[in-house]
Amino acid sequence: MRYILASGSPRRKELLGKVIDNYEILIPEGEEIADSKEPDKIVMELSFRKASEIFHKILTEDVVVIGADTVVSYNQKVLGKPSDKKDAKDMIGQLQGNTHQVYTGVTLFFRKDGKEDHVTFCEETNVDVVKMTDEEIDAYVATNEPDDKAGAYGVQGLFARYISGIKGDYYNVVGLPVARLYTEMKGKDLL
Repeated sequence: MRYILASGSPRRKELLGKVIDNYEILIPEGEEIADSKEPDKIVMELSFRKASEIFHKILTEDVVVIGADTVVSYNQKVLGKPSDKKDAKDMIGQLQGNTHQVYTGVTLFFRKDGKEDHVTFCEETNVDVVKMTDEEIDAYVATNEPDDKAGAYGVQGLFARYISGIKGDYYNVVGLPVARLYTEMKGKDLL
């Protein structure tokens, strides 16, 4: 079986290694614009598009293509990657002292024994952030860690000192719900 990760994320690459040993990476070229408005539907739609794009380029062999998309949401508002330092500071300001949600949608497109199918699912994790001072927010934003991360933080980085609780899959917050992915792949006999 050939496995392909439809993502350029270094974090997803690392996490997928916990599920399967050998896989390739092909990065989708389509725009990441969703028609949906709810966070869970957005990530499922975008993961579907990513996996579908790559899958439909691979026409001849048994293959599993894994697409994923992650968003941070507070009060049902999606917080994407910050556009600048002020945007990052505003996002962290919303999250501090509150509980927010992280959603990761995953789509598996697969061809096995001449049959094609797909499955899409979403995992939700609640993340509690302690109250932060303006100085703490400024200092964190100054590290540049928020620059390329949804919600302007990385749970596995320096922001860990501000996270007081996680309810759900930690790896979902990093970018790939490892246990759910393993369960879904095992259930479809894809491992």
